[in-house]
Amino acid sequence: MDLAFTQDEEDFRRRLRAWLADTLPKLPDRPHPADWPGRRAYDCGWQRMLHDAGYAGLHWPEDAGGQGATPTQHLIFLEETERAGAPYVGAGFVGLLHAGPTIAAEGTPEQRARWLPPILRGDEVWCQGFSEPDAGSDLASLRTRAVRDGDAYVVSGSKIWTSHAEIADWCELLVRTAPVNADTPKHRGISWLAMPMDAPGVTVRPLRTLAGTAEFAEVFLDEVRVPVTHRVGEENDGWRVTMVTLSFERGTAFVGEVVACRRVLEALARTAKANGRWDDAVLRRRLGRLAAECAALWRLTQWNVSEAQRTGGVPGVGGSVFKLRFSQVRQELYDAAAEVLGADALDAGQEWVADRLSSLSYTIAAGTSQIQRNIVAERILGLPKGR
Repeated sequence: MDLAFTQDEEDFRRRLRAWLADTLPKLPDRPHPADWPGRRAYDCGWQRMLHDAGYAGLHWPEDAGGQGATPTQHLIFLEETERAGAPYVGAGFVGLLHAGPTIAAEGTPEQRARWLPPILRGDEVWCQGFSEPDAGSDLASLRTRAVRDGDAYVVSGSKIWTSHAEIADWCELLVRTAPVNADTPKHRGISWLAMPMDAPGVTVRPLRTLAGTAEFAEVFLDEVRVPVTHRVGEENDGWRVTMVTLSFERGTAFVGEVVACRRVLEALARTAKANGRWDDAVLRRRLGRLAAECAALWRLTQWNVSEAQRTGGVPGVGGSVFKLRFSQVRQELYDAAAEVLGADALDAGQEWVADRLSSLSYTIAAGTSQIQRNIVAERILGLPKGR
């Protein structure tokens, strides 16, 4: 992989930097972190601005409504938006970073035409209905059942840790469409549905997290009718479609956050120099090691994105290596932030305190670290499966 920038890429960076400098001052004030309706309006407004300027779905294929940009241009976009302090994808996370790419890769022409443009314009927000109370990261153990009734599935069950459910229009939903028996292993009887969140029978109960916001929710499904035309992929082939979704989630969805971690690290160093903590040689070594970790993660990100483009646009199992290490580095980064803050780390109003609390979830989100280690062991190292 050639890591040098071409003249076209440098021109792209220059145009983007100029647009950010002109646009960001026009943004309204950011809403309070706990104000999810306000955050939805803010994040969707930013997405609309990106869309109107030709930066929405930058790395999506053109026949899916994207810009067809190169992986390098995508990385430049992430670098420049983070460096400029532009809003993060926020409420659009599920739609833009894994539901949308999954539909682009696996959906029919009609499904792509229905769901992708509103995602790119910031008109519709998606949530993720994968995890269940008794299944956790073992997605193949899900129990939410969908029974075929004419031209619809009748769905009953429950989901948990459903990101952005309270403000979502659609849910990427995993359901069991075939019973588990000797002839049908549990991972072969699953289907991937797009479920409207305003359908009769859908109940959302927000969950307050340690950080004090209701980012997640329980979702209860009582005989919800979902049209068969909303199934992405073949019936009972949802496990394969899900692997595509998770590849995007683990492979590219956290890329922007790596850039954010580098920015936080620089801010920590400035704060430590200002409050005297920089005199602690142990802390300086700790921040230096984290800087090296972030640099390595960025190189791994470049390799993963480049490899995904080479193999057709879907990230490979290298995303599990990234997810495993990134989730640990993020926790270590905010632990270091607490050390820099000292006693102020107990003040919930201080910068980085809420981030430190939310960082605890990263070794669970998008598949636990144990799941990632199994993937690395079996699919990269070729080790035998555990019993």
